Amino acid sequence: MSNNDIMKKLRIAMHFTDDDIIKVLALVNFRVSKTELTAIFRKEDHPNFKPCGDQILRNFLNGLIIHMRGPKEKPESPESKV
Repeated sequence: MSNNDIMKKLRIAMHFTDDDIIKVLALVNFRVSKTELTAIFRKEDHPNFKPCGDQILRNFLNGLIIHMRGPKEKPESPESKV
């Protein structure tokens, strides 16, 4: 299964639009244009198809974590508990 397939399946499962995916990627300060994003979702035989790189998928998954459960809380330092 390719990264493109994973992105397509997550997009369908989460009922995300292109704008939603761009917002999720923005949560981890990763910018991608709508044109680049639509190229990822095209069929492999389409002339404008673009393979989804590991960096895009990794940032999308990290952004999805923040989107679903919120930003990571900073742990308290041991000195403040004493």
